Amino acid sequence: MALLPKIPVTVLTGYLGAGKTTLLNRILTEEHHQRIAVIVNEFGEVGIDHQLVINADEDILEMNNGCICCTVRGDLIRIMGDLMARAESFDHLVIETTGLADPAPVIQSFFVDETMVRHTQLDAVVTVVDAKHIEHHWQSSEAQEQIAFADVILLNKIDLVSPRQLRSLMQKIRGMNAISTLHSSQDCQIALDKVLNVQAFDLKNALSIDPEFLTEDAHTHDESVYSIAITEPGTVDSDRLNRWLYQLVQARGPDIFRMKGILDVDHARRRFVFQGIHMTLDGRPGRPWQPGETRKNELVFIGRNLDEAELRAGFQECLAPAYIPA
Repeated sequence: MALLPKIPVTVLTGYLGAGKTTLLNRILTEEHHQRIAVIVNEFGEVGIDHQLVINADEDILEMNNGCICCTVRGDLIRIMGDLMARAESFDHLVIETTGLADPAPVIQSFFVDETMVRHTQLDAVVTVVDAKHIEHHWQSSEAQEQIAFADVILLNKIDLVSPRQLRSLMQKIRGMNAISTLHSSQDCQIALDKVLNVQAFDLKNALSIDPEFLTEDAHTHDESVYSIAITEPGTVDSDRLNRWLYQLVQARGPDIFRMKGILDVDHARRRFVFQGIHMTLDGRPGRPWQPGETRKNELVFIGRNLDEAELRAGFQECLAPAYIPA
């Protein structure tokens, strides 16, 4: 019996009132020729979000026994098991988290649960940001973490801010997350191929690091969440890399929201791509290096209380001896 292809999953997050349900309604009602299942999570005893989703023929399942970041493991995995029993009936899954959720436990479930690893592929974490009101929520750890974990950021309600405010806001978001794709919108008007089936999470596409970020001190701003990018030539020794990453997540795991990298490991024919969420690490071969291509190592860390000098020194210790800087 042939195995079914993995179901792509989009995790939709964003602070309260940012426009997640508006975007979800667009996903469910536009002509995109996909059958979409939705898991809607709410905070509180009585759920109403599913009542706000209009004209949806797709399956909508609701979790309303608390914040998804607190109860996700049992309920989400149980619901996913039920969905996989009828996986032939839909093409894509969207998980909408509550506006007060930390996305990390949702993302980690795709690494640690056997059923989810076997049957699903996390396509992207999409975060909707309210351009008008995010200034009031910068100190919220939830708002910061939702931006930090995003693969795609939709900066919504741009019609309610001035061009100068918009530029400042984009720069601030870039300082917090240098590797996300950033779009702007009014009423979540965006082509759906910008948020669905983008293959952003598993790094099937080359890791994209904003060139301006690498030349600026964007990571030195005063916000508690920020990005650090490292680009180094040379070949990485796999044993040293494994030891460093293990020690790093043990020591700094709670402060590392996301890490991604494309590395030249052991002179292998293919790139090695890795990603991490807090204490969870995942790595696999990527696309081949091309003949004559200059090989380099690119890493991005997003989190709190990260020491750039410490991260750079630690990674340089992973380089094969011939390439260790003098």
